[in-house]
Amino acid sequence: MEQKETNSNTNQAATPFARTYFHGTKADLKAGDLITPGYNSNYGEQKNARYIFLTATLDAAIWAAELAAGNGPGRIYLVEPAGEIEDDPDLTDKKFPGNPTQSYRSVQPFRVVGEVCRWTSHPPEQVQKMQEHLQKLKAQGIRSLNE
Repeated sequence: MEQKETNSNTNQAATPFARTYFHGTKADLKAGDLITPGYNSNYGEQKNARYIFLTATLDAAIWAAELAAGNGPGRIYLVEPAGEIEDDPDLTDKKFPGNPTQSYRSVQPFRVVGEVCRWTSHPPEQVQKMQEHLQKLKAQGIRSLNE
């Protein structure tokens, strides 16, 4: 027999927390803003992106914030997807089978529900190495599956 947890104060069934998703960027956003496709991508040829991206891991969001195009500081937002999300094929199929980075993409907007204000950047030399790696891929003509 299945047993449900209940809240002893209200005698209602306990509800699980919704899954938390993050979006790393340099854009200055506020709660309630929508993140939508159609802006220039941070990667590849940096043309209008068909997809927008989110992750369920803070580390992947930190990388996204650090590697995003632009001059402002990296920002990490808590977001809620408005529609379907799917695995990001650049990370899951090519580099990390099984999606351990929990990276996803969507053509539907994300609503900003908050910002992570305290997070620790990767060491500058590690960020520089990753930027150099992305430049090598670009020079080799290796393109994102997301463009």
